[in-house]
Amino acid sequence: MSFWSAIILIALIVCATALFMQRAENRKDAARTDGGKRERELESERDAARSELADLRERVKVLERIATDPSRRTAEEIEKLRD
Repeated sequence: MSFWSAIILIALIVCATALFMQRAENRKDAARTDGGKRERELESERDAARSELADLRERVKVLERIATDPSRRTAEEIEKLRD
């Protein structure tokens, strides 16, 4: 291998390495951008799930109260709600 062939080979390796590193950096930037979007989606899903959980807990409390109250009082409350 001649001296100039070695110089050209080294230059090609340096350029290929720089290109590879730039592509890797671009992928990291894209992942950060997408990660922020995904994080916001997960936060909104979590908030919706917490809200639904609070609603379900309230429903369970009402059902427990209906199940444990004497039937006469429950019937009277239902009749009040109908009026």
